[in-house]
Amino acid sequence: MESKVKTVSPREAYDFIQRDPRALLIDVRSNMEFLFIGHPLDAISIPWIDEADWEINPHFAAQVRKLILGGLEHGESGHNVPLFLICRSGKRSCEAAQCLIEAGLHEVYTIADGFEGELDENHHRSTLGGWRYEGLPWAQC
Repeated sequence: MESKVKTVSPREAYDFIQRDPRALLIDVRSNMEFLFIGHPLDAISIPWIDEADWEINPHFAAQVRKLILGGLEHGESGHNVPLFLICRSGKRSCEAAQCLIEAGLHEVYTIADGFEGELDENHHRSTLGGWRYEGLPWAQC
């Protein structure tokens, strides 16, 4: 099956979400990352892989569908709700997005470079790319 997942920059995702009230921003990182490292404002946490076992969430697609059908759904079965997935650097969100495509959702985007981006030469994140690097709104608990 050919992937229909689209990749957009953090700025493109943010601008799209600001224009379209149907759009959802889903943070697929672990609960600990979401809480302690920070997350985009208004992101909804649905981990793709989470502690304590660090296994893929077998209910991920169902949890996303439940979110869509919880009053935010537009169109038949929510298939056309724009879904933007973000993780730390863009890798987990690609896997999670592919899962949603295979579950029948159509408008699925992954955010390039994720929340923190790749490691730089000093092994630091948020210096080369990502949501925080771009200065987009975020919060930390």
